[in-house]
Order: sequence, then structure tokens, then C-alpha cells
Amino acid sequence: MTLTGTQHTITDGPYQAVVTEQGATLRSLTLDGRPLILGHDPDEVVPAALGQILAPWPNRIDRGVYVFEGVEQRTPVTEPERDCAIHGLVRWESWRPAEQGRSSVTLRHRLLGRPGYPYLLDLSVTYAVHAEGGLTATLSATNSGTRNAPYGQSAHPYLTVGLPLDECTVTFGATHYQPVNDRLIPSGAPVPVAGTRYDLTAGGRFGDRRIDTAYTGLPHADGRVWVGLSGGGRTVGLWADENHPWLQLYTADDLPDESVRSGLAVEPMSCPPNAFNTGVDLITLKPGDTFSGSWGIISL
Repeated sequence: MTLTGTQHTITDGPYQAVVTEQGATLRSLTLDGRPLILGHDPDEVVPAALGQILAPWPNRIDRGVYVFEGVEQRTPVTEPERDCAIHGLVRWESWRPAEQGRSSVTLRHRLLGRPGYPYLLDLSVTYAVHAEGGLTATLSATNSGTRNAPYGQSAHPYLTVGLPLDECTVTFGATHYQPVNDRLIPSGAPVPVAGTRYDLTAGGRFGDRRIDTAYTGLPHADGRVWVGLSGGGRTVGLWADENHPWLQLYTADDLPDESVRSGLAVEPMSCPPNAFNTGVDLITLKPGDTFSGSWGIISL
């Protein structure tokens, strides 16, 4: 048995994906054997959140402290260098298969109550590949407990075309970005990207820009927003549905060794960083409520 548990392989036409038991992580996605995302070995601890599911919050909670419905909660600080609780509670947990087919797999995890998050959620994620449509992922959360629960979700794939990011073109039409402080906690309202290094609307050469930034004002068309990464005659795109009004880009500057700036993290988010404190786009799941969102990756 590998460190990341059982490996679930799904395939259709030229697409193949591998999803791990640990964290329901998208470990690999290829087209005719060529990677569309940065992957990792099944027997290593996942670096830099590659392909992980982020719930019941994406990104960060400032100092791991928040107040929900008048009650202060303290969840463990998991990013000590920035004094934050980062990327939720389920990415290292075991997810069990509910359905497995040739081209799709559904994994589930029950998140039991604990100090700092005294709520009960049933989570389910389905990954499916289609020869014409690439990969689609749908993550759902149901409040199976007896009290309201704060909730947000995301995923953390890194797109790649096999070239250094500096040589690539990134196309993304978001109109606003979220300014942050030195601990990557929001420091004010979103501001326009126009005239800043965060402006990717023209789709020019990406160059040496360093970005670890949440965007909003997303141009959803036909229910989807797109990010495209192009280079060497290849383009890979990630789309997200309207239940993801935020999207984080990260330029992989802190990945180990040869992975540095070899891909672009594109994280569709239901809420921005520190939403458990600001309340911005925070979801309140009442007992019995379900929230679901979808995203996907395709070679264009």
C-alpha cells in the first residue's frame, strides 16, 4: 500500500486520470500520456497541495480563529509560518469509493465534529473523464448534523504544458483581484486588475510574474469561467461553474526542485481567503442542506 492509499484510475479515449484514497486527490491527468497537471508519486507525501480537495474552507483562516453565529471557534494552525489554518480539514483524510466505473469514480468522506469545527458534513466528489470533454469534477457537501455549519470549498490542481511558466501565455478575464497583507490575509476590498501585474485579460507572455492571488469579477459565460495556459503549441484550460465566484492563481514559486514555476495552480473557490471571518460569500449549510460545485480540465 502506498502512502496515498488506493489509486483509482479512470479513462476514456485519450484521457486518463488517477485519484487517490488520501484526500480524494487528483494525482494525475494525462492526454495520450502527456501530463495536463503537475502530478506526484503515489508513495510520497503530497507537496504543495498538488491536486487536493480543500474543504470545509479553501485558502486561509487568520490565526485559525473565527466567530460563527456568536460562538468563537479555534481550529489548529496548519501554516505556522503565517499563523493561519490553511486548506480545510479533509485533504489528508481517507475517502472511500462509493461508485467506480471505467470512466468515473465517486469517493466519499464523513467529516465528524472536532474542536474548532463542531459540525458534521458528508462530502462526495465525482471525477469523470470523457474523450471529447476532458475531466469534470463535482464536489458536494451535505450538513448531516443538527446545527448550522459554515462552509467553503475548492480544489488545487496545477496546469502544465511541459514548459517553464515564464515562457507560457496565461489567459484569464477576471476584472478584480484581492489585495492581501504579508501573511496573505485580505487587507481590503477587491480592486481592479487594470494597469497591474495581475491583469491577464490580454493573454500576453506571462514572464516572471509572481502571483499567489484570489480573483473575482469572473466572466462566467454559459455558466463557466475559463483559465487558459498555453505554450509550445499546446493549451490546457480549466473551467469552473458559477458556484465558484472566486479563483486563486499561484505561480508555483515554492515547489521543490525542478517543479518550481513548471505549472500554474488554478483553484476554483466558493469563497475568498479568510471568509470564515469576513463572511464574504461564506456558505451557511443548514441541517439537511447540500452545496455542490463543478470544475473541469481539458486540452484545447
